[in-house]
Amino acid sequence: MTQEIEIEFKNLLTKTEYERLLHALPFPKTGKTQVNHYFETKNFQLKHKGAALRIRQINGAYQLTLKEPHHDGLLETHDSLTPKEASSWFIGKPIAKPHTHHQLEKLGIQIENLHYWGELQTERREFKQDGYIYGLDYSVYHNQFDYELELEAPDKASGQEKFNELLKQQHIIKRHTPNKIQRFFSSKK
Repeated sequence: MTQEIEIEFKNLLTKTEYERLLHALPFPKTGKTQVNHYFETKNFQLKHKGAALRIRQINGAYQLTLKEPHHDGLLETHDSLTPKEASSWFIGKPIAKPHTHHQLEKLGIQIENLHYWGELQTERREFKQDGYIYGLDYSVYHNQFDYELELEAPDKASGQEKFNELLKQQHIIKRHTPNKIQRFFSSKK
């Protein structure tokens, strides 16, 4: 599938909360490492349109993803990249891929204006239960780190209810939680 609607709920955690959730919920003992490589124009055209562009690297595989606002969550458009194509993006020579390029054109963003800004590395643990995906992340970027709980849901209403219930059960306060790319760029300032 080249496009999907992502409905997710997030909350930043303290280290203590993170460690408690590791034991309280059926997360795997070890996580999977994923690296997000972020791209943006020099004048932040994507950000001004509420969009974000990344290449996610997992186990030697690369996926280019454009995230755009959608009334139910985020519209994600994906294209697979070869390692050689990903390397070309990293050195400032982006290669147009059909699905993401089409969406970028609709946003009025020229691929040659995109620049590589850096990476955020995450150790992700997740499990699926009753149609929901629970994620626990430890992320490192710009000599900083954070902990985050995510819940991916099939719809907004049930996802919000399930997420609020989980926070309440685990005695975790709701915190303002910018997404990873926002935290990444905020840390560069």
